[in-house]
Amino acid sequence: MQYRKFGKTNIEVSTLGFGCMRFPCIPDGNINEEEAIKQLRTAIDNGVNYLDTAYVYHNGKSEVVLGKALKDGYREKVYIADKLPTWSAHVYEDFEKLLDKQLERLQVEFIDFYLIHALNKGSFEKVKDLGIYKFIDKALMDGKIKHIGFSFHDNIETFKTIVDDYNWEFCQIQLNYMDEFNQAGLEGLYYAAAKDLAVIIMEPLLGGKLANIPPEPIKELWDLSEKKRTPAEWALTWLWDKPEVTVILSGMNSMEQLTENINIAGTIKPNSLSKEEKELINKVKIKYTELTKVGCTGCNYCVDCPKGINIPNIFSIYNEAYMYNALNTCSTHYTNSIKKENNASACIECKKCEKICPQVLNITQHLKDAHRELTSI
Repeated sequence: MQYRKFGKTNIEVSTLGFGCMRFPCIPDGNINEEEAIKQLRTAIDNGVNYLDTAYVYHNGKSEVVLGKALKDGYREKVYIADKLPTWSAHVYEDFEKLLDKQLERLQVEFIDFYLIHALNKGSFEKVKDLGIYKFIDKALMDGKIKHIGFSFHDNIETFKTIVDDYNWEFCQIQLNYMDEFNQAGLEGLYYAAAKDLAVIIMEPLLGGKLANIPPEPIKELWDLSEKKRTPAEWALTWLWDKPEVTVILSGMNSMEQLTENINIAGTIKPNSLSKEEKELINKVKIKYTELTKVGCTGCNYCVDCPKGINIPNIFSIYNEAYMYNALNTCSTHYTNSIKKENNASACIECKKCEKICPQVLNITQHLKDAHRELTSI
């Protein structure tokens, strides 16, 4: 396992972090606790020391399972990253109530790395008005948290404003070779690192899409390289190649994914990609852009739809139809697997989903397009 210095601190963290957003589940939707704990402990035994969860992951159960996994001496081997749900705070007192609830779920006395979750311009102004900095200072003084940062979903201008507004120690941004210029992007990575902030990367595989078996046009491009890598390895290498990246989070929900990522993390060092390899990745990016219909990462922020529409699932089917040249198969899947009352045509255009979409997608229009094209066969 490779390790990198955590910003302005003297802490060293594993370059691979375990994201606890996508634990393996049993058929009823609950976490497969035995398997999740096995995966977490296997990761720790192989050098992973950065574990990332949040108040809302798995409806609050992610923190509970992580806490169980850290029994038997495992707590002392790792750093826990957890996040304050800004949308659940309505008055100042809510901040401490939420933090205390997280400590209870995790069964720990303190959280190593605490993030203000999913900041954008609106939520940043809201928590500032509620006194977030007063809360942070108190939580640090009380020892309930050790280091403070934020996770981010907005544009580069807002990102810089937030970075410059407080003495943050780290930030978490979405970045992969498809998102160079989206949200904080590469500019945000370099801006934060220049201020000695540790930078944590989420969605390195774009919700797993960059790790899938690629469509033929993409496979043909990868085959041009003399050095053979899996699609996941290409995506992770592109990030680890940058010395400004501190930790890459991966939501590993199988032992196969875990093993592959651990093996990759143990070999990739900064500035290891050749000029030709960087050019090849850019060609792949261009080709993917040509094939993708909707830039949904499957983060599931939009799943609380009043009509019960599983938006990420529909967009996944829609994208696969074109990225994999499988419109007939995906059309059948869409028609047979989704009830009429919950398919894309059930959208009432309330746009509740659009207000919380980290990718700022025009979801209403995309649903119309998806339904039209997936039912045209």
